[in-house]
Amino acid sequence: MGKTLIKISAVYFLIGVAIGYYMSTSHVYVLKGVHVHINLLGWTALTLIGILYVLFPSLEKTILAKGHFWLHNIGLPIMMLSLAIMLQTGNMNSTPLVVGTAVGGTLVLIGVILFTFNVLFHLKGKTAV
Repeated sequence: MGKTLIKISAVYFLIGVAIGYYMSTSHVYVLKGVHVHINLLGWTALTLIGILYVLFPSLEKTILAKGHFWLHNIGLPIMMLSLAIMLQTGNMNSTPLVVGTAVGGTLVLIGVILFTFNVLFHLKGKTAV
């Protein structure tokens, strides 16, 4: 799962850089929140989590790791797509988009809580290397 998270994070990195490139060339910065969140929660966080799972294989074998993996990778795209559409259209009161952003964000938060508990309770022993 660690290597899979690193691969997924590379896709988020590409998306985040592409959004940044678009903003810098168009001088339209409405997606800056999406750009920042994709780079932080997608690229940076998932890369670091993937590295931890590679270094400490016992961490990725828990139900907490599996829960975090799915919640994070379902919630982040939902949150980012909803937020991007809301920002691009200027429709900040669209109930489906607000709900999508909130639901996606909540899934990511719950996933991060699971990850935190996993590290606090299961990070033991030696690294794989």
